[in-house]
Amino acid sequence: MENTQTTDISPLQIRLAKAALNMSNPALSEATGLHKNTINSAEKEGGSASKSTLRALRQFFEVRGVIFVPSNGGPEGVRFAAPLKDRGPSIQGD
Repeated sequence: MENTQTTDISPLQIRLAKAALNMSNPALSEATGLHKNTINSAEKEGGSASKSTLRALRQFFEVRGVIFVPSNGGPEGVRFAAPLKDRGPSIQGD
């Protein structure tokens, strides 16, 4: 399901994806294996996230049904690939 165009996701999209899944930074850190400071940097405007960090975050969110919507002349954002009931186990059940 990974977007093959680019692994780049914006800090805003990271924050939106976290909110969509109702995840805190500590929970995301534990689930992805990324350090809390790495996540903080990735979601901070002007932060310095590496390509591998962005790739890991994107893959984590996409596996859980988050689709990253590019700006394409409008606001960038996120949405779910399927209705909530069809997305499988919740974060707590992963």
